[in-house]
Amino acid sequence: MTRDPRYDILFEPVKIGPVTARNRFYQVPHCNGMGRTFPSSMAEMRRVKAEGGWAVICTEEVEIHHTSDHSPWAGGRLWDERDMPVLAKMCDGIHEFGSLAGAELNYAGLMAANRYTREVPMAPSHIPVASHDPLQARAMDKEDIRNLRRWHRQAALRAKSVGFDIVYVYAGHQLSTISHFLSPYRNRRSDEYGGSLENRARLLREVLADTKDAVGDTCGVAIRLAVDELMGPEGMTSDGEGRDLIEMLAEEPDLWDVNISSWENDSATSRFKASGFQEDYIGFVKSVTSKPVVGVGRYTSPDAMVSLIRNGVLDFIGAARPSIADPFLPRKIEEGRIEDIRECIGCNICVSGDNMFVPMRCTQNPTMGEEWRRGWHPERIAPKTADETVLIVGAGPAGLECARALGQRGYEVTLADKGDEAGGRLVGERRLPGLAEWGRVVDYRTWQISQMPNVNLYLESPMSVQTVQEFGADHVVLAAGARWSADGIGRQNPRGVPIGDGATILTPEDVMAGTRPDGPVVVFDDDHFYMGGLMAEALRKDGCEVVFVTPSPEVSSWTHNTLEQHIVQARLIEMGVEIAVAHNLTALRAGQAELACIYTDRTRVVDCAAAVMVTMRAPVDDLWDGLHAASLPSLRRIGDALGPGTIAAAVHSGHRCARELGEDIDDTVPFRRELPALADGFGT
Repeated sequence: MTRDPRYDILFEPVKIGPVTARNRFYQVPHCNGMGRTFPSSMAEMRRVKAEGGWAVICTEEVEIHHTSDHSPWAGGRLWDERDMPVLAKMCDGIHEFGSLAGAELNYAGLMAANRYTREVPMAPSHIPVASHDPLQARAMDKEDIRNLRRWHRQAALRAKSVGFDIVYVYAGHQLSTISHFLSPYRNRRSDEYGGSLENRARLLREVLADTKDAVGDTCGVAIRLAVDELMGPEGMTSDGEGRDLIEMLAEEPDLWDVNISSWENDSATSRFKASGFQEDYIGFVKSVTSKPVVGVGRYTSPDAMVSLIRNGVLDFIGAARPSIADPFLPRKIEEGRIEDIRECIGCNICVSGDNMFVPMRCTQNPTMGEEWRRGWHPERIAPKTADETVLIVGAGPAGLECARALGQRGYEVTLADKGDEAGGRLVGERRLPGLAEWGRVVDYRTWQISQMPNVNLYLESPMSVQTVQEFGADHVVLAAGARWSADGIGRQNPRGVPIGDGATILTPEDVMAGTRPDGPVVVFDDDHFYMGGLMAEALRKDGCEVVFVTPSPEVSSWTHNTLEQHIVQARLIEMGVEIAVAHNLTALRAGQAELACIYTDRTRVVDCAAAVMVTMRAPVDDLWDGLHAASLPSLRRIGDALGPGTIAAAVHSGHRCARELGEDIDDTVPFRRELPALADGFGT
């Protein structure tokens, strides 16, 4: 297939100072949970994106000095020459495909508690560090500022030696000391580095000049700037000082990478923000500078990308999450394979990996983070090892991905599901408030399967032990999923919740099916991810009085990892949901629910026509029990049927099953590891 000429503009080269990007696809800096901790995984992940057609591929934040240590976050590090080989490996992989490598150098200041180095953090003014560590950052004096400039220049020179083509001056997301100097909210200085915007921008201007002087002969020098802090008059705004600053420095950098603060706003989930919402803030930038501009917006549609370029909004289509969901997105557009794009669903499971200090994962792309570790390529897979047939029972996320990948390998696959719609748990979840884009998990896979003559999907086809045996497949894979429990068993109540006669119990499946009680509802959330909050939201939208109860000290606490918790709780408050945090559900009776404080055991009773249990999901294992007893020669469970978890975990499980079928897998440690090496002597 050939590229649609409508998209030719996306493949034009663009100059960034002394270097030239081969097209307009730009992977902006993003964290990944690998960095210096899993450097081979990080380097191979970036190399694969270059192979996939991204013209510019950047690091995550790279520490420039030991007095600003991000530990335990696994970012980049460039303190001295000993850190250079890791980043050189990344650059070599990116250059292998003719792409440019960018380094986002950063001094985080009050954002880094220096838990590893134990140095005292520094900031524009005396202030506690941003984390909850019992520690304060000290105000920088003039010598500190001179040192910071020197450290940044030295790091830029190391980046140039490593092989980077673009070097960043980072002033975005309120994650850098430079951004703290810029912000009237953070900067309380009264000297020439505080007060007016011109003074607060002095450090940015100086570091930019230092960087251009050091590496600008061969490297493009970029500014990454949050043009709006979303704090109103207390911070910079895109129609105030954010615009003024860009006008002030318009022609000084080689590229503007523009966004909004903070990270949870810039990388908002699809549940709360539509694709491209940042345009309202960054749309003016091209009108005040002749330098190329890159911005993000979770863009996956090539038509939207072309519109952004033609309308003078952006020069580069920036991406973090879409490049994770599909590292080959540019190549697919270039090759005329638009329908094969694996579109980001905006769930931020990728962010959760970084927040938990492990290699990131992706709901749509099960190979993310596994490129080096398991040798999984996002587009290539080993052919089948034998002319064999596979029966998969269950067309949820795990079953769909398993069928798709096995079909790609060349196996004859039959996928059977008892429902009248493919998707499993996503049949209902994609219809919950804000989760429409999550349906892309199903839509991508059903489309791919529909194009494979060796894969057949049969709906309304319940399977029993007898019908599975009669089918006679060489391999049987059970992906029957899981269902929410109604007994309250969970983390807080491992033996369940006492339920009296006459009490009405609902599960999320009941609510998704349309059941609405006549009276007040208690939503008991012992799951702590998105489902409890969505149950409360859906019921409240339909007019129910809702009491949200959770043993956690806050609503949907795990969604901190996906950058949503503050929005989830605010939305329930604004909707009038009564919230009882740090409370357990200890008993249910007809018309009443008994709650107990998890700290004091004090109880109180609330009216309750029904309770929605969001505590745990139990695997659907009746078919497994029967077939396991029948001793089929090749029988496996995958996804929620094996162990209920996230949708990303289910997709990964299905993909892993497909990769491993017929292969000789090491059952000791089935993936490569990077092990620490002992240093010789002090200071080496």
